Order: sequence, then C-alpha cells, then structure tokens
Amino acid sequence: ITPERIAINFQAGSTPDNSGKGTKEGEIEADGADGYFTQLPIKKMVTAMRKIGIPAEISNSAGTYVCNHLFYEVQYMRAREFPNLKAGFIHIPFLPSQAKNGRRPSMNLSDMVEGLTASIKVAVAG
Repeated sequence: ITPERIAINFQAGSTPDNSGKGTKEGEIEADGADGYFTQLPIKKMVTAMRKIGIPAEISNSAGTYVCNHLFYEVQYMRAREFPNLKAGFIHIPFLPSQAKNGRRPSMNLSDMVEGLTASIKVAVAG
C-alpha cells in the first residue's frame, strides 16, 4: 500500500478511457500550482501499517495518468475551496485474482482493509 506524496500538474496517457477518449498531454489545470503535496501524515501512516505487518511505503509519483489526475484535481479543489481539509491519495495493489500470472503486486482484501483502516486512524488523529 503506497500513500502518495505529491500530485503534479501534468497528464499524459496513451490508453483511452472507457468511453474511448484519450488524454491530451499537458497541464491538468492552467491556473493550478505545479504540484500539491499531500496534507496527510504519510510517514506515520506507513509506520502504522508496517507495525501490523502490512507492506507499505511512500510513493513519490502517482504517474501521469488517472491516479495523478484524480489526486491533482482533489488537491486543486481543496486549495481553492476547502483549504482547512486534509486530502491525499493511496495506491492499493491488485487482488491476487487480478494480478497477471503473479507478476504484479497483489494483496488480500482483508489485508488492504486492515492497512487502510490503520492509515485512516493515523490521519484522523493528526
């Protein structure tokens, strides 16, 4: 499980979405910051997950496609409309049944729930 550190104001993706539309390469928001750091205590979140045996590490890149786009838009809105709120993005691995031939990181659903629950408790506590 990997909490993201930063969302960047850039998108690029060659895979079309479900409606067949592609992503243009470039800025996500013309008037947005170059990047937004998470407000979540990601170091403490990772420590809490590891303490209960859940593999976790901080990620410094959400990529340039859907995950980063979503994280960036949430941060963009938070900065403008809800500056006192905390926001972030956490990548979770595939379920074992989704991992192609075991070549992709995967985790049982119960472990994901346990890890995310520990993360949320830490985030709420501050």
